[in-house]
Amino acid sequence: MLNTTTLNTAEAGLGTTYTVEQHLRRHGASLCDLLDALDDPSGFAALCDLHGAFGQPIPNTDIVEAALRDIQRILADQAPSSLNRIGHERGLPASDMTRWHGARISELVARFRHAD
Repeated sequence: MLNTTTLNTAEAGLGTTYTVEQHLRRHGASLCDLLDALDDPSGFAALCDLHGAFGQPIPNTDIVEAALRDIQRILADQAPSSLNRIGHERGLPASDMTRWHGARISELVARFRHAD
């Protein structure tokens, strides 16, 4: 038998997942461009995992959270010199994009922690 705490946690997780989906609808193209420019296959794979989770009738919150954590890690691991090179070579504000997307992804990951 499920208790009220378990149901509330599940609802909070689904609410956070919905927020992630809305974020991707608005900013997913930019995140995709950035991950492509970083040339890290694991970042692109994590983004694909997110899209796959949202293709299900009820997205798996664990998959969504794990994919966000992977993207967060990849963005955090970028060296400033690498971002400057990408910016110069591709004419893409890679440093600014990494900071902005990193902050938004961190906020979304934090929502999952608060949902537990």
